[in-house]
Amino acid sequence: MTSLDARAEILIVGGGLGGVAAAITAISLGRTVIITTQGPWLGGQLTSQAVPPDESAWVETMSSSTYASLRETIRGIYSAQYPLSAFARRQEHLNPGLGSVSRVTHEPRVGALALETVLSPYLATGRLTVLRHRTPTAVHRDGRRILAVTVQNDLTGAQQTLEGSVVIDATELGDLLALGAFDFVTGSEARSETGELHAPEYGDPLDQQAVSWCFAVEHRPGEDHTIDRPASYSHWRDTHDPRWPGPQLSWIDVVPYTLEERHHQIFSGSPASADAVEGDDFWHFRRVLGSRNFDRSIRDVTLVNWPQIDYWERPLVGPGIGDQDRSAALRGARDLSTAFLYWMQTDAPRPDGGTGYPGLRLRPDVVGSEDGFALEAYIRESRRSRAIFTVTEAHIGREMRGSRPPELFDDTVGIGSYRIDLHPSTSGRTYVDIGCYPFQIPLGALIPRDADNLIPANKNIGTTHITNGAYRLHPVEWAIGEAAGALASTVLSTGESSEGVRARHLDDVQAILTRRGVPLSWPDEIRASQIEHDKVVNTDAA
Repeated sequence: MTSLDARAEILIVGGGLGGVAAAITAISLGRTVIITTQGPWLGGQLTSQAVPPDESAWVETMSSSTYASLRETIRGIYSAQYPLSAFARRQEHLNPGLGSVSRVTHEPRVGALALETVLSPYLATGRLTVLRHRTPTAVHRDGRRILAVTVQNDLTGAQQTLEGSVVIDATELGDLLALGAFDFVTGSEARSETGELHAPEYGDPLDQQAVSWCFAVEHRPGEDHTIDRPASYSHWRDTHDPRWPGPQLSWIDVVPYTLEERHHQIFSGSPASADAVEGDDFWHFRRVLGSRNFDRSIRDVTLVNWPQIDYWERPLVGPGIGDQDRSAALRGARDLSTAFLYWMQTDAPRPDGGTGYPGLRLRPDVVGSEDGFALEAYIRESRRSRAIFTVTEAHIGREMRGSRPPELFDDTVGIGSYRIDLHPSTSGRTYVDIGCYPFQIPLGALIPRDADNLIPANKNIGTTHITNGAYRLHPVEWAIGEAAGALASTVLSTGESSEGVRARHLDDVQAILTRRGVPLSWPDEIRASQIEHDKVVNTDAA
């Protein structure tokens, strides 16, 4: 069945960070918005995929006002509701998890709560409608324009047709690009096509970054929380992939930027070291509850998103990849994560000569699931729009640019900063990890060549397989969403297509973003800084 149509000025399909940021921006500009999300939570990689934010060294001072507000809302929930210790209250910028990957590592559940808090005023105005558990099933278009999108309620099976004068694709895999038969790219491009130094000689649409199914654990020494042995355990334990120096279920992996073998354990020494504020181990990396921040009722909890759960056996999208193939790949990713947990509990070598940490206990409450595994798989790479402008390695890559800072884009609509970080792929290659400069987001990358009212707002913008590795992180996706919301509103106010807005009303879009506290460029002293192995190296601008 198909219900009566629902309509708003702007339809956002996909409830990740880009979709939420686009909704906030558009509603603040007086627009009405429908946003759909596939599961119960908004937030995508921050919440449903259970990945604490990867952020730049300048995140506290160079974030947009709305992203800064989201981070402070997260901190505020802990400050107001949690039993903070004196140690926590002395921190200038509270980091709830004391994780090393970010200055605000936190429980995915609290991230979802913070997003609901931020969106509550917009819901109260009636300008925002949130539809949960919706999967897009069809795109209805007339030439270069999308007329409507049909979504399915995954709880009831009911079909609903949604309309918007402007449609934003904020899905995790660029679903509207495929459903609407728009031009898009998957996998890697050939070096001859992009001119990129690190692109392969031959392109491969099935060459896609590994996905990971994350999970949350605490450690209870002396207790046994070992799960049932997974049916696929022998497969994962005994498989030795040639791109990896040891079995995937091991503490052996590689340094991403040198590919040298390394041994990287869960704890620095004994499990008691997890109580330390810092540590060069897996436990401290994505820790989302740091016990030293709280009274004794709250234990350390960490999010497992480590190299050992990178799943690269099957791609999610591309030629010949259907729904059943995608489902099989996602099952494989979850099987691998389950096997890794069981391995850690039973067979993982410990520094004391023993094996296994049976006290590792899943924490379903942290990730909003019944079993402690994230609600959705963490997806690093999507279908990418054939945009009117494509960001390549030559624009932002340190090695290709030499001593020159990154390209300055006249149509900048935001900024980002991260290394070009590609995880091992479904084609058989290992890491590609490239030094990078802080960069800008060009508006042209948000405008498909063959659509007038469709705006990508996730990992589906005009990047390459290479540069997606820098543009896929949390704050960059948020900035992309803010730009998408401003562009959509300007399309409505001018009656122009997206490309027409860029050609004739770029100043209007940039002025909207500037008024909303969105930085469009980096200060010169930061712009010439290389992001080198998660550290900042200042270089002189040429």
